[in-house]
Amino acid sequence: MAEKEETKVEDDNGLRNYELVLIINPEVTDEVVEATVEGVNKLVTESGGAISDVERWGKRKLAYPLKHFMEGNYVLARFKMEPVSGKKLEANLRISEDVLRHLLIRLDEV
Repeated sequence: MAEKEETKVEDDNGLRNYELVLIINPEVTDEVVEATVEGVNKLVTESGGAISDVERWGKRKLAYPLKHFMEGNYVLARFKMEPVSGKKLEANLRISEDVLRHLLIRLDEV
């Protein structure tokens, strides 16, 4: 049986494409939301990556309660960074009191 060839998702610098969805505490101010997004931007750029797009979806109702909240501020960010930097980014998001939930996804190019 023939094996599938793996497609490379890396460019010349070893950077991969990622998408990050953040659900931020709905009770914080807009300045705190911006500071959280800037913190992500700073971490990505300091590790040699580049932010390509940030979408602020605003407050949306949650399907189920997260830390006793029924809604959250959603933010979607697309960027390129080295795979080893993903663990550091997720560790910082995990300890943040303002981030209720996050999901970091590596995008595969077809």
